[in-house]
Amino acid sequence: MTMDITEQRKTYALFMSLTKWGIIACIGLLVLMAIFLV
Repeated sequence: MTMDITEQRKTYALFMSLTKWGIIACIGLLVLMAIFLV
């Protein structure tokens, strides 16, 4: 089994991008809840 560093870098970049946008979406949801539910 060979290690393909370019594939690993692409996978890591995708993971970090999804994590970043997931955190942004959660913060946005919390802000909207604070505005409309309080």
